[in-house]
Amino acid sequence: MPTESARPEARPLGVLGGTFDPIHLAHLRLAEEAREALALARVRLIPAGQPPHRGAPGSTADDRLAMARLAVEGNPGLEVDDGEVRAPQKSYTVLTLERLRAELGPRQPLVLILGADAFEGLPGWHRWTELFELAHMAVANRPGYAPHGRRWPAVLSPALDAACRDRLTNAPADLSVSPAGRVIPFDMTPLAISASLVRDLIRGGHSARYLLPAAVLDYIDLHNLYR
Repeated sequence: MPTESARPEARPLGVLGGTFDPIHLAHLRLAEEAREALALARVRLIPAGQPPHRGAPGSTADDRLAMARLAVEGNPGLEVDDGEVRAPQKSYTVLTLERLRAELGPRQPLVLILGADAFEGLPGWHRWTELFELAHMAVANRPGYAPHGRRWPAVLSPALDAACRDRLTNAPADLSVSPAGRVIPFDMTPLAISASLVRDLIRGGHSARYLLPAAVLDYIDLHNLYR
């Protein structure tokens, strides 16, 4: 079974992918704030099995999947999708969205959650122009990027600018009107936490407590990860 939930939703369904190596509180806070700000039914966190744009992760795909599942326990608004971990090919977002479309149907609104930095780099993604036909895009405001009252990101490439023309909205209700195609910004609480920081702390024998859920830290200790 490729996912843990395939039921359609009346409200938009959020999609948040990442290596999650390991998953930490900034990942979870991004998912939670997107769910609330955009009136999403739920947010699916999708750990990448074979990340195409970076080196091998510091832990296995199965470990990263297990940590993600531990991280969302007790929050009915968040769930974990194992589709990319189980897939034989590299973890391209367009393939994941096509899979979700096949599972949930053509009418389900999907919202791909991105940081502003990732959004700015969208033209480098595999089959990136097709993403607009498969999902809406929600862009989280991060430190160093223009506030929402001005153009964001501060400079868009000509290709991305053309692709986003007439798609921008500030109304979360617009995400329910159609299954895909809009681009919406939302505010995110800045948290200076990164997976590389967590790995470096653990590797150096320092405490990573309060940077990630206690259950995830216990899993890391139990399986001797990142040491």
